[in-house]
Amino acid sequence: MKVLKFGGTSVGSPERFEKLWPIIQSQKSDCHFVVLSAVAGTTNALVAIATQYTKGEIALARQLVQELQQAYQVFVDDLFVTTEGKEKGKNWITRHFTLLDELGNDLFTPAEERLVLAQGELLSTGIFHLYLAEKGIDSVLLPALEFMRINADQEPDMPYIQRQLQAMIDQFPTTTLFITQGYICRNSYGQIDNLRRGGSDYTASLLGAALAVEEIQIWTDIDGFHNNDPRYVSNTKPIAQLSFNEAAELAYFGAKIMHPQSVFPAQKANIPVRLLDTLDMDAAGTLISSAFDHTDEIVAVAAKDNITAIRIQSSRMLLAYGFLRRVFEVFERYKTPIDMITTSEVAVSLTLDDCTYLSEIIAELNHFGEVEVDDQQSIICIVGDFKRNKNGYATLVSEAVKHMPIRMISYGGSEHNISLLLPSKYKIEALRALHHRLF
Repeated sequence: MKVLKFGGTSVGSPERFEKLWPIIQSQKSDCHFVVLSAVAGTTNALVAIATQYTKGEIALARQLVQELQQAYQVFVDDLFVTTEGKEKGKNWITRHFTLLDELGNDLFTPAEERLVLAQGELLSTGIFHLYLAEKGIDSVLLPALEFMRINADQEPDMPYIQRQLQAMIDQFPTTTLFITQGYICRNSYGQIDNLRRGGSDYTASLLGAALAVEEIQIWTDIDGFHNNDPRYVSNTKPIAQLSFNEAAELAYFGAKIMHPQSVFPAQKANIPVRLLDTLDMDAAGTLISSAFDHTDEIVAVAAKDNITAIRIQSSRMLLAYGFLRRVFEVFERYKTPIDMITTSEVAVSLTLDDCTYLSEIIAELNHFGEVEVDDQQSIICIVGDFKRNKNGYATLVSEAVKHMPIRMISYGGSEHNISLLLPSKYKIEALRALHHRLF
């Protein structure tokens, strides 16, 4: 069995939908499990609807619902060719948009907001299932809300996922094509929830691990990981192979092709992940596995934006134990992860990409000493072989950016990366300078 995940751009138009079945057929396997994202642009539209409902702007929210429904009606008309197919497609979307419209009749809470956001994947998978049926292709639509669950710590409940999923699949012993939704799940209270933005990749990896499949494929509109960001740097090249650790570093620190969390379930289950391009089926893409690890070279550069840096200076740090623990406990209380950290005898600097509770965190940190906050920062991550016995690579990196104001450097915490923090206005210049110097 293979898991094939198709992102929003891969299902972004009727023409893209029509290309999915040939891609599925081309992947030789006894069974395929297809994971779909919402149609491109849908999640943003649903966020706008939820925002207006939250504000109490019911009329505006319903207008947005109507506009999105009209777009889907055109989509269905273009995709289906038979009268029966068009009718079934329109009935499917009407069911979901009626629900969205009726949410304005009652109190709109965060639970209703998550219900709104779930509709994108429910729409796309239903439409694809009906499209295949029109073509005479048998498939089973398995609702992710019946097997995908997160626990009280927002982590996947793998024993539950594996048990429920296997029981559902066993009901269809002759089926060779299953379809399900990415991104959506239920939480520990049984409410509709999600795996956060980009979570369809995570869904695919969790399914692959739960079913012990032979391969997980992530189909998008890019031919794999590149050695730099092709939006800002010319002459980038796709990377044929990566280790799980290298892929995790690139995904977390800015490479948009893959959701950061999606690496770990596959890595734990030792299942290869292949990144492929729906627009170019002949492209080799990138294979991520435990069988490969770059040695004696720098592999790629990536950047992560919207970073906030915090510096805490206090004489109480000097020769004191327990100081860092108390600082970290502040972030733990607000469930806010830290990206980078550097320390000296009297100061500690760290970075965040989630500023939801920034004001509360700063208020507590002020008790420790003087606090400085810098926003609009970017992390530049250089991935490669940075083992302790390697010489000269750190020098290559520092020489490339020696004319820029580097805010922080993280080196030695990982054998796979060097991370630099600098003001975002220097990001593109840094990416280009590193590319010129390293590649």
